[in-house]
Amino acid sequence: MADVSVLLVDDERLVRMGLRLLLDGADGIRIVGEATDGLDAIALARRLRPDVILMDIRMPHLDGIRAAERILHEAPDARIMMLTTFDADAQVLGALESGAVGYLLKDTPPAELVSAVLEVAAGRIRLSPSVVAQVIDAATNGRESGRRQAAQERLARLSAREREIANAVALGLSNAEVAAKLFLSIATVKTHVGRIMDKLPAQNRVQIAICVHDAA
Repeated sequence: MADVSVLLVDDERLVRMGLRLLLDGADGIRIVGEATDGLDAIALARRLRPDVILMDIRMPHLDGIRAAERILHEAPDARIMMLTTFDADAQVLGALESGAVGYLLKDTPPAELVSAVLEVAAGRIRLSPSVVAQVIDAATNGRESGRRQAAQERLARLSAREREIANAVALGLSNAEVAAKLFLSIATVKTHVGRIMDKLPAQNRVQIAICVHDAA
């Protein structure tokens, strides 16, 4: 099996060096490039097509959230994981709503960071525990007026089976795990997930999960 290719994006050289030393020495991971800001990240993502883009949020010229939106516009299947020192609500929700499939803090233990990169590359969602709590809290408290109602209206477009699968996706289950849980084939689950994304609409599994949590 080929190594997971990773693009590092951070404006601090020492941070990039540390991440390279950590990840390049891990089994199954290969660093293919480094970018110093959002604009550089877009260009390198376009040229290198990495499996995972590990990106800081606060950077000069173009921040990670805007860069993620532009990268995903060109390559909807890109797997972007934010790694940052900040866990402020606006940053968390902005990153996830931009299409990022992971959000970890920079104090994440090395072994967890390695496993997170591999999980994200495999199609899973990976969030720091504090980030999960904030997403749920945002949905529970209805931070934006009408947010819950809008999410409920979006979910109403789904069939009963699609709603069941959306709920499973919101729990962070992979297609294989959803298939096992609901006694379906993986191919059937993939088809349903694609239809769910079209109906909501959502760019990826994280946005499905956010919609489910918002509607709760």
